[in-house]
Amino acid sequence: SGVVWNESQHCRLLVPEQLQLCRRHLEVMPSIVRAARRTQQLCQQSFADMRWNCSSIQRAPSFGPELLTGTREAAFVHALAAAAVAQGIARSCASGELPLCSCGPGPSEPPAPGSRWGGCGDNLSHGLQLGAAFTDGSARAGSGGAPGLRAVNRHNGAVGRAVLSDSLDTRCKCHGVSGSCSVKTCWKGLPDLGEIASDLKSRYLAAFKVTHRLVGPRRQLIPKEGDARPVTEMDLVYLINSPDYCTPNPQLGSLGTQDRPCNRSSVGSDSCDLLCCGRGYNTYTEEVQERCHCRYRWCCSVVCRHCRRSLERHVCK
Repeated sequence: SGVVWNESQHCRLLVPEQLQLCRRHLEVMPSIVRAARRTQQLCQQSFADMRWNCSSIQRAPSFGPELLTGTREAAFVHALAAAAVAQGIARSCASGELPLCSCGPGPSEPPAPGSRWGGCGDNLSHGLQLGAAFTDGSARAGSGGAPGLRAVNRHNGAVGRAVLSDSLDTRCKCHGVSGSCSVKTCWKGLPDLGEIASDLKSRYLAAFKVTHRLVGPRRQLIPKEGDARPVTEMDLVYLINSPDYCTPNPQLGSLGTQDRPCNRSSVGSDSCDLLCCGRGYNTYTEEVQERCHCRYRWCCSVVCRHCRRSLERHVCK
């Protein structure tokens, strides 16, 4: 994101569906690159304690099978990437980084008592419009021509943007003598992307398995289970079941969990029982050095000793 994008050197690296947008909007590409990196970071943070820990996203754009075949994991990544791109563009507009857009429009509702609309809100509408054009282009290109997979990718991208839209809230700054907050200036802003990732992970855990078939004159995403409720615009969806990710299987995109650190005292997804898939775990002792016995020295520093202590680690067999 620190480079100056140009049509010949950078845009040609993108898929055809994104190439024209890149050429028309070179100035927005650094924001999209930052969004991609943030997506990688948050995906790995969100799944750090699970069997699938999103490490394969580091190989982007050469994704593994689990992110190319309509799995539950692919649903999460598509949704988070779509939200990240839209948020990045919305904030770049507000910061003045992009010359063709600026602050978001002022809210239509009256401000709360004692406050006034002002400041520079995130330009959500511009972020949603341009972000959808870019990420939907990626969804179409990565689907290998399968209409069902294209539909699922577009749906999940739209879910990510819908969750982002719902997160827009009022931010205020106080004004007044000695911080009295006699008047507040307020605007509409988006939260940190980590909050969006947390919301989308909850939707990942409750995702619907669907099929893409004709309903009347057009094809729709229908729950695979006949008694399930209809899919809504806020539900993540997937086409095929994921592998258990317990053992390595390159054909399915599973790296396995051997040598992954686990928590022996946990009962959650990071527990040695669940993470190690019943294979057991090895325990070893690691000696670490840390600051200890710290005291304040006048004036003005903190002096510490260095102590060594032993830590017990557990890794899956």
